Amino acid sequence: MLKLSTLCLANPAVINAQRHVALSAVRCVDQGWRAAKGLPENPNAFGPLTNFPDYTYLDGRPTPLGSNQHKRLLKQQEIAAKIVELSSELDFAKERHERLKKQAQAEKQRIIQNKLKPKGHLLLKKK
Repeated sequence: MLKLSTLCLANPAVINAQRHVALSAVRCVDQGWRAAKGLPENPNAFGPLTNFPDYTYLDGRPTPLGSNQHKRLLKQQEIAAKIVELSSELDFAKERHERLKKQAQAEKQRIIQNKLKPKGHLLLKKK
């Protein structure tokens, strides 16, 4: 036993080589094929198993939403509201930019018209 411990202490590279552990997970799903077909990266993120209810009533009553369906619906509503808000902000910014451009152009025209007026004896000669 003493000889084994002296060997390990004498060669620390052997100890370091044994301590390496791979921490990355292996992807079992072929992502290139899924991307080429236009499918989502996660096959369980979208589809009939996640979008439709788990069961239906035979008499035609509507089934209640599942907890994850309800969370997904609320998240989609929040995203839609954010899209509408950002779209209106974008429209406002475009209109404001056009208005400021027109105001700057009008100010330039006003300055040019005021600059080029004849003054003094030149004004009297023209009359």
